[in-house]
Amino acid sequence: MKSLYLILNLGSFLIPFIYSFNKKMNFIRYIAPLFVSITIIAIPYIIWDIWFTKLGVWGFNPKYYLGFTFFHIPIEEYLFFFCIPYASVFIHYALEFFFPNLVLHKKYTNLLTVLLIGLSLFIALTNLNKLYTSSNFFVFALALIFGFLCSKKSLSRFYISYLVILIPFILVNGILTGSIIKEPIVWYNNAENLGIRFGTIPIEDFAYAFSLLYFVIFTFEILKNKSTYD
Repeated sequence: MKSLYLILNLGSFLIPFIYSFNKKMNFIRYIAPLFVSITIIAIPYIIWDIWFTKLGVWGFNPKYYLGFTFFHIPIEEYLFFFCIPYASVFIHYALEFFFPNLVLHKKYTNLLTVLLIGLSLFIALTNLNKLYTSSNFFVFALALIFGFLCSKKSLSRFYISYLVILIPFILVNGILTGSIIKEPIVWYNNAENLGIRFGTIPIEDFAYAFSLLYFVIFTFEILKNKSTYD
């Protein structure tokens, strides 16, 4: 099914986008700073994607995308860096809107962050021969350090919302990695990762998603707060 990757992107995006017009939440008023934030963060992640595709760290199954590529990655992969962050940020702010007190306690935020930074750096430094593992956990540690030093409040809220985001993430990424289809849409070279999977999803993808989304949210908070939308 050549359009499957496109369908996954659009399906992930459309439902949150439609609900963005809900009069009570009125999330659509943030569309400009959110789009700018997503674009700013998408650029380095797309460059990373292109580089690793060229090195054979991962690749894409032509059976599941329309066939249009740019710098050796399908157009659908570019859409991924806009559709998935939009949907995820919508979930994050919907939780904030309807459950404003749903945050991790400061003490537990500090403890969890320090533990995760230590663990991610340990994994990265002991797997320097695995490109995806080492680079991914270094970036994950960077995101955590950034949040710990610059915005513990957003980090404490994101820890909670990330657990909710994981529900659609596991569904969509599971399909991308071949959970319910004959072949994966995105394949991974296991020589460049730990070889540990949650179902069909490489464990590295969970840290990758965290850093990507947290950087978007952090940037969005800065841009949103510079203007008045309420």
